[in-house]
Amino acid sequence: MTKQALITGGTKGIGRAVADVLARAGYDLTLTYGADTVAAEEAAEAIRTASAVRVDLLQADITDPASIARVASHFEASDATLDAVVLNAGTTYRASFEELELAEWERQFFANVHFPVFLLQRLVKRIRRGAGVVFTGSLMAVEPHGMSLSYGVTKSAVHALAKNLVKFLAPYGVRVNAVAPGFVDTDWHRTKPAEVRRNIEGKIALGRFCSPEEVAEVYRMLVENSYMNGAVVVADGGYCYR
Repeated sequence: MTKQALITGGTKGIGRAVADVLARAGYDLTLTYGADTVAAEEAAEAIRTASAVRVDLLQADITDPASIARVASHFEASDATLDAVVLNAGTTYRASFEELELAEWERQFFANVHFPVFLLQRLVKRIRRGAGVVFTGSLMAVEPHGMSLSYGVTKSAVHALAKNLVKFLAPYGVRVNAVAPGFVDTDWHRTKPAEVRRNIEGKIALGRFCSPEEVAEVYRMLVENSYMNGAVVVADGGYCYR
């Protein structure tokens, strides 16, 4: 029987890399995306061609509560069982502390914390025993930066979720973990000015950004390793070790 995986935010960046890795491991995929339908369809077709797996796409705005029902209804309609759930989609908000707005602060919490929690609530009875749930946390929840207060705080909450949900998902036989990526060489980071990149690389013991494929293999390990539970795995290349 073919394994089934859901990846939120699975058509770009880290999510796309995880999709590639799980597809090569034989998983059929359901990938959610935000608004870029053209890019999502191109990603899905590339994965189908490379790995000969089924790839379904679902548009889901993670700041909209209605998207929870939309994603859950997709699996209810097909009566599907999930072997892996990767809760990767997230947003950021870079206003200074003095300019923070309550509505935008709450929007970040909904996208990064509330959405994955209540989506998981809707899906948990469809996740098979022994399966793995993996959240995307962040190095910014471990090594605070001045870039985005809401991002660091919400990702800290994600790390806490990965640990606290262990007891709540244990009755279902479902494991839950998180990855805290450092600086990953996604399209967004590739556009950084060379001087900024050099400054970041100078703080990483390995002297370089992580490739998307390298961090995606950490997700696959957490999905498939039957003893990993309640862990937050930091993949930062030794950040601040210099």
